[in-house]
Amino acid sequence: MEAFLTSLAALPTGYFKAQYDGAPYGVTVERLAEGRQVKLYGEALGGTDLVSFNLYLPRSGKVLLKPCEMPEEKVVRFVLGVEVV
Repeated sequence: MEAFLTSLAALPTGYFKAQYDGAPYGVTVERLAEGRQVKLYGEALGGTDLVSFNLYLPRSGKVLLKPCEMPEEKVVRFVLGVEVV
């Protein structure tokens, strides 16, 4: 989970174009509640793939990752592999 959090923290806030698995993506990252909630939505440009999740970082320290109707592994792979272009 630490590599995932580090990779996510390196992504810019707002909309940006990216590459993932050889395909172009449009990605939006929102940081809310003083950075304790992160929302990511990524969509393949010219394709049908989507990646979407909410991440909660409560003061208690327990990280809660909530993928939107997809396996957690998919969002983790995306965040670890996506490259901002």
